[in-house]
Amino acid sequence: MDFHALRDIVVLFGLALFTVVVLRRFNFPSIIGFLITGLLAGPYALGFIRDSHQVEQMAEYGVVLLLFTIGIEFSLKELMRIRHMVLIGGGLQLVLTIAAVAGLGAVGGFPLTQAVFFGFLVALSSTAILMKLMMDAGEMDTPQGKAALGILIFQDLCIVPLMLFTPFLAGGGKGLAEIAIVSAKAGAVIIGAHYGARFVVPWLFEQVVKTRSRELFVLSIIFIGMGTAWLTAQVGLSLALGAFIAGLAISESEYSHQALSDIMPFREAFMSLFFISVGMLLKPAILFKFPLLLLGLVLSIVVVKALLTSAVGLALGLPMRIALIAGLSLAQIGEFSFVLSRSGLKYGLLTPETYQLFLAASIATMALTPLCMKLAGPVADFMTATLPHSWTRGRKSLAQNGEKVGYQDHVIIVGYGVNGKNLARILKNLEIPRVIVETNPFTVRSLRREGEEIIFGDASKPEILEHAGIRDARIVVVAISDAAASRRIAAQARKMHPSIHVIVRTRYLLEMEPLFRLGVNEVIPEEFETSVEILFRVLKRFLIPQDVIENCIADVRRDGYEMLRSVSKRHSHAVGIAGFLSGAEIGSFRVRRKAPIEGESLRGGMLRSRSGATVVAIKRGDEITANPDPVWTFQEGDTALLLATPEQMRAAAKLFEPV
Repeated sequence: MDFHALRDIVVLFGLALFTVVVLRRFNFPSIIGFLITGLLAGPYALGFIRDSHQVEQMAEYGVVLLLFTIGIEFSLKELMRIRHMVLIGGGLQLVLTIAAVAGLGAVGGFPLTQAVFFGFLVALSSTAILMKLMMDAGEMDTPQGKAALGILIFQDLCIVPLMLFTPFLAGGGKGLAEIAIVSAKAGAVIIGAHYGARFVVPWLFEQVVKTRSRELFVLSIIFIGMGTAWLTAQVGLSLALGAFIAGLAISESEYSHQALSDIMPFREAFMSLFFISVGMLLKPAILFKFPLLLLGLVLSIVVVKALLTSAVGLALGLPMRIALIAGLSLAQIGEFSFVLSRSGLKYGLLTPETYQLFLAASIATMALTPLCMKLAGPVADFMTATLPHSWTRGRKSLAQNGEKVGYQDHVIIVGYGVNGKNLARILKNLEIPRVIVETNPFTVRSLRREGEEIIFGDASKPEILEHAGIRDARIVVVAISDAAASRRIAAQARKMHPSIHVIVRTRYLLEMEPLFRLGVNEVIPEEFETSVEILFRVLKRFLIPQDVIENCIADVRRDGYEMLRSVSKRHSHAVGIAGFLSGAEIGSFRVRRKAPIEGESLRGGMLRSRSGATVVAIKRGDEITANPDPVWTFQEGDTALLLATPEQMRAAAKLFEPV
């Protein structure tokens, strides 16, 4: 039997393990290690792999699986919400990049048709690399992540028309008629996927789940993803686009999270092969033959793409910071450009030497992507700090937020994701004044139509916080996914209002220390809260009584947050009253019908004797009584403000609940 394919995979993975481990010691991303692995193992270097065709096929499966998982994590509703970024943003980026590169190529002496083809190659960015880096960094939900994704989706949609235009540029092909036919097929596939997501996929998963077979569930996921990709390829579209459409169909079902977790290991393995196969295509000799030309080419590609994409973002009304970060993130050449380049080589639009120059420049831009994303934040911050605010805040129709809000003692919510949305909804129900600050222009438009008090802008800018009424606010809640932006916003809020209460949501415990140094009062790490929710669900499955579960969770919260508070105290911006109440907490409880405390007076001593808590104030209706007299009698609906230790709070809580 022939085991050459298996030998090649073993060699590649073994070399990749060594290369990536060595590079990770120097904090280089894994992607660079995979590219170097392919360069070393390929037929033009050490020659471990002579025939790279099989590896390239498996690498294409990796791209398919990546787009499939992105589609599952996304949703049709979300896609419709950023349709302006997909259609207008993606269209402008593609057209402007092709025009700019074609113009530069024509000035450089290339024929116009060849210069336009160069524009085709440069206009596409790498979905595989950028989405992986953004997912690893947790930036998919950020405005810049959604802007980049919208443009990438449009680029993927345009791969087939560009492929069909290639022979047209070379003087062959059927031209516009063939493009129109394929576009009609694409529309039919998308419509079919829409109705499949609503009817076929839920029914199929329901039948599979009834069998209680995980193997069958995994097979059904692969069948839907690969099957849709194959069908789209049959009608002339790309495999990756079909996989993305299949992922969108699954994302609308209740089984999407399980599907994503089951498919993830396959994606990671095949994606590494994709980056390795890209490295295999390059002849290292070209690097030594034209070093200065390659350097200039790489810099030109990065600068042109970053500037044009940033300009598109600004034209759509995004703040300069978000537009610049998205622009630098999309400054590489994409994986589908390699497919397009082979077509150009076939039709004579590229010579073998220009093909290798293109490969070298493309791989270099891919390898530079992690660095570009790392530098994007500081570069954007420098530009927004240097230029006037009127230039950086976004389009006038969105940046013009009217008069300064007239609220007093309100809550400022930065970010309208899941956390911000839930908080705003509850505050609205409780009639607590709130102001939302959001950088997604489409969210701003939608909420304004609903009558919500929302401001478009970057909350790290003093003008935006001033407009939100920072000096009259009681609390600022930062509920965004961007850790660096959260730190800037917290610092700016503390600077403008030294006594305001700042609460920041963060992903990991490691991000807490820098936030507390900036004077943040409370940091809510999702990592810790997830552990509490896991504990609750585990104990629930063992039928542990509810009161025992609540006591266990209270113990975990007390121990965990005592540790977090100790970090907070080390970096506290001011001692305040908390310094005198070490170990104590302030909490409020409402008297419920038939609660033990209902009808009891303070003089009776039930609250003090059975819990040890002290009443600070009582609210009845709209009237607040501080330090109430001993004759005060609790009634249903009263809200008592108590001072107590965590243990005393738990004991007091039982007195306010129905027996």
